[in-house]
Amino acid sequence: MSAPLKGVKVVDFGQYIAAPGAGALLAGLGADVIKVEPLGGESARNIGSFGDGMLRAYNRGKQAIALDLRHPLGRETGHRLASGADVVVQNMRPGAMERMGLGATQLRERNPALVYASVSGFGMHGPSRQRPGLDIAAQAESGIMSLTGAAGGDPQRVGLALVDAATSHALAQAILAALFRRERTGDGAEIEISLLEVAIHLQAPNFAEYFATGTIPTRRGNGQATVAPAADLIRTSDGFVVLSAYTDAHWATLCRLIERIDLLTDPRFETNEMRVANRRKLLQELGAALSARTTEDCVRWLSENGLVVGAVRNYEQVPEAADVVAAGIFARGRDADGGEETYVGLPYHFMGWTPETSAPPPALGEHSIAVLEQAGFSTDEVTALVARGIVRDGRRGSALAG
Repeated sequence: MSAPLKGVKVVDFGQYIAAPGAGALLAGLGADVIKVEPLGGESARNIGSFGDGMLRAYNRGKQAIALDLRHPLGRETGHRLASGADVVVQNMRPGAMERMGLGATQLRERNPALVYASVSGFGMHGPSRQRPGLDIAAQAESGIMSLTGAAGGDPQRVGLALVDAATSHALAQAILAALFRRERTGDGAEIEISLLEVAIHLQAPNFAEYFATGTIPTRRGNGQATVAPAADLIRTSDGFVVLSAYTDAHWATLCRLIERIDLLTDPRFETNEMRVANRRKLLQELGAALSARTTEDCVRWLSENGLVVGAVRNYEQVPEAADVVAAGIFARGRDADGGEETYVGLPYHFMGWTPETSAPPPALGEHSIAVLEQAGFSTDEVTALVARGIVRDGRRGSALAG
């Protein structure tokens, strides 16, 4: 089976995570993705190790061109590249692409079949349309931070760029839907997505509960508000597990396994409502029963008896976990220096098709010359763009590479 998106051309004007992440998902499915960067590189190249992590995670398998879009010839070059694509992805501030002649309407006049996808922080039409939008702002303004943290403590961010990453997946989904429709109708599409909307969408059941009850959710740390034990953290001899056993049947099973049948008739824990009201005492009892067992033993033992349990693993432990190894989501590929590195692959499997090992993330402007030649630029045009400093030739060994 060939790659699902073989032959689909994507031009990615994105920076950081949300837009480049969508491009990376499309590249993983076989699309030809061209990353367009300023001459000095996208912002992630200049923010230390986490920025380097972004580049490694979201730019493998792409070709890179470094282009001065402030110059009229640079803008015309970008226009020629983008108008010949199947998909354009961008996350510049609203209006910026239009001012450079690279907006959806401008490009789709030349190519009506183009799928044009725009990411913003707070949407294209509200009062905050021009505000800088990053993951943390969306976490704050969507309600996520109000739910995250210990009971009675300060709001906290989730420990990863959750909204950015989720936006990349949602955007890739919308792009795939637009491409599918185009196959049927021949029509392109204009897609708008914002970090704020995705952050709210991630909380759909929480908002549904709020609208139904009128009760504003509050921070509770671990554990679910209305059932117990549920998503509760319990210390083991060498770490932690999270455990849920709140139905009457599961609660009875847990009490039998830990040889504490007396808890079933203990007035503090006899019903779910009482277990919720006495959660702290409940967790003390469960902690005493499980603290002599290792984390892996708890997971095996409780899971085999039908209970929901998970080991709390750190980043050193996750790649070595048996289920993670079996899934194969961590892949090995070349790094930029010709060695090997580990990267995170696609989170799903196509039966009959295995993704190829992707190329390493490109150096700044590494494919500038090849991208222009593939787009039909003549040798003289390419030479002139490089000589005038409008395009950066980042090929290894080039006098201008760096």
